[in-house]
Amino acid sequence: MSATWRVIGLGEVLWDLFPDSRQPGGATANVAFHAAQLGCAGAVVSRVGQDALGEEIVRYLADHGLDTSSIQQDASAPTGIVTVEMTDLGHRFVIHEDVAWDQLEFTPQLQQAMATANAVCFGTLAQRSPKSREAVQRCLFETPDDCLIVFDINIRQHFYDRATIERSLQSADIVKLNGDEVELLGPMLGLSTSDLPQFARQICQRFGPQFVCITRGADGCLVAGLDEQVDIPGLPVTVVDTVGAGDAFTAALLVSQLEGWPLRQSAEFANRVGALVASRSGAMPDLRAEYAALRAEFRSAESHHQQQ
Repeated sequence: MSATWRVIGLGEVLWDLFPDSRQPGGATANVAFHAAQLGCAGAVVSRVGQDALGEEIVRYLADHGLDTSSIQQDASAPTGIVTVEMTDLGHRFVIHEDVAWDQLEFTPQLQQAMATANAVCFGTLAQRSPKSREAVQRCLFETPDDCLIVFDINIRQHFYDRATIERSLQSADIVKLNGDEVELLGPMLGLSTSDLPQFARQICQRFGPQFVCITRGADGCLVAGLDEQVDIPGLPVTVVDTVGAGDAFTAALLVSQLEGWPLRQSAEFANRVGALVASRSGAMPDLRAEYAALRAEFRSAESHHQQQ
């Protein structure tokens, strides 16, 4: 992967508070982190409090090679936290409100940062407050015309509304969501969810993205646009922690599309990356070596395919 690609995670950066540990996270920050691990120039656009947690997470990101110069500091609101509870049905997230990333401000510095982006990933959660929603949308407006915009819907708790989702869908080149979000989005937008490829095509027809990716956990993923459809089965993996696996998937899909890979190859690569992260603890495990080996495997397979 080329470090010339600048990938921005626009939105929330926070701490996931597990029963026995604290891990850095935030969906869009996770995407930027994994894009950097994949060899790109990853950057995070967000806001933290002027507190110990804010200093620590910015230092963690910087130590792992990310550009943190567009992470703002808030003098009154604290750094974001999420309480992660383990249940029989999986993780339950309690996302705390009135935190620093809810106060994200659009500034000349952010305007300049967005103008350098080759790709941007944003979501719904960081648009839950009017102030941050305006900042996110203005940031997207300032990206270059050829910037790849990825909308990871990432619906959490009650922090979403139809108007924001529709406006975000109209801004996106790629839309990524999971099966639960499909079931929520279908009735909201008046779309049938009984046929997932048709659901994806209707999103493309109505709102304009190139394609929609629906992740299905252990059952793999479906990627569909108006003219192409790819269905990738799941991979057997010993799951340690699913937090961040979907964000790693998004990063791999995004980066491989920047590289111009065929859609099937991108989806297979993203599937492998997501499974790898699910086998590790935390949303931001250090996997540079593993990613490089996986990239080499896919490069070798593509070369072999071309020679046949």
